[in-house]
Amino acid sequence: MREFRVGNFVSESDRAESFALAEASCRMKLSELPPLEKKALEVVQRTAAAMAATKTRASSFSRSTSVAPATQAPGLKSGPNGTIFLSSGIPDLDKILGGGFPLGSLVMVMEDTEAPHHMLLLRNFMSQGLVHNQPLLYASPSSEPRAFLGTLPNPVLSKDDKAHNRDPVQEKDLRIAWQYKKYFGEHQPNFGSQRDGKHEYCNDFDLRKPLERHFLTAQNISCLSIQDPPSFAAFRDSCAKFLAQFSRNNSSISCVGRLAIQSFCAPQCEYSNMEWDMLSFIRSLKGMIRDTNAVAVITFPPSLLSPSSSKRWQHIADTLLSVKAIPDDDKELANLLTGYQDMIGLLNVHKVATVNTQVPVILEATTFSIKLQKRRYLVLECLNQAPVDGSSGSSYASTGSCSGSSKTRTLEF
Repeated sequence: MREFRVGNFVSESDRAESFALAEASCRMKLSELPPLEKKALEVVQRTAAAMAATKTRASSFSRSTSVAPATQAPGLKSGPNGTIFLSSGIPDLDKILGGGFPLGSLVMVMEDTEAPHHMLLLRNFMSQGLVHNQPLLYASPSSEPRAFLGTLPNPVLSKDDKAHNRDPVQEKDLRIAWQYKKYFGEHQPNFGSQRDGKHEYCNDFDLRKPLERHFLTAQNISCLSIQDPPSFAAFRDSCAKFLAQFSRNNSSISCVGRLAIQSFCAPQCEYSNMEWDMLSFIRSLKGMIRDTNAVAVITFPPSLLSPSSSKRWQHIADTLLSVKAIPDDDKELANLLTGYQDMIGLLNVHKVATVNTQVPVILEATTFSIKLQKRRYLVLECLNQAPVDGSSGSSYASTGSCSGSSKTRTLEF
């Protein structure tokens, strides 16, 4: 067979000529073969022709790429290696994790017994799902878990949406106080759920304003109480029934779900002492959610578990976070960190989920400060060390002196 090569490339014309010569040679020798070998050769030729007709040939320069499924549902973002992310409800946390929570992952948050900072993460996660009209299953150790929905924060109206929802008649006529607008039946604005015809991936939430009532009256919200459940199997069946709605049947994603379990091993739970049963439930939940378009978030106090059980729970999690309160009178920490007075707690990222890859995610920092911007918005910032001499960074090199004297004087040349 004759082939003309340029490096590793064979032209199509040369390849066709070589195949034609080989085929002619085979036909000439076909009559000389015995009947059994002749019949076997005909079968091989028919099989090769059928494979050539059905299989497309890829050149040496072609590159195999994996196509991510179409993200039809709102509130989703495509990531590397075909990963689809779901927003955590906190823009800074989404940036830290590389996009958010991957679909089919289990997120666990270790609580601090001294402060309920884990509730901030859980509230934003649930509110973001309701804003995107995503089904939600919420389980709580309280006797009335639906009452917790009244504490969810409301999304902040962006500047572009404010300008879009502004009433031109109101600009010309007399302005009416905002307290009395509800009596005039004005149109309620859409709180940042869409921008330029597209849904926003993540919203900022105002912790002082409760979520609008029309978000809470949706039919896709389910609440369960784990304070006194019928049985552990019943709770597992309820989670399995909820996750069955989001099974991955095809490449398109029409709907995604969110599952939130608060304080799973709290003393209020009847099975708080059944550590092995709770561990078995978490393992089964991770297996169920792996093949679905949903994300589960579980918060738990590790101090109420035995050290071995706590380590096992942390190992099962795909994404592992922890929150810790900051004492108000820690002078040593106040001198060490800048902006200490604005901090309300610390967030530690122990593990980040890796989907469709074996390369671990390496973060620039693993500890972040939790702050309330204007006492309304939840933000996460990297920790910055304060200057050693106790002065602020703005006063660095403010003088023109070449010596170490603290007196301000002009330079002489």
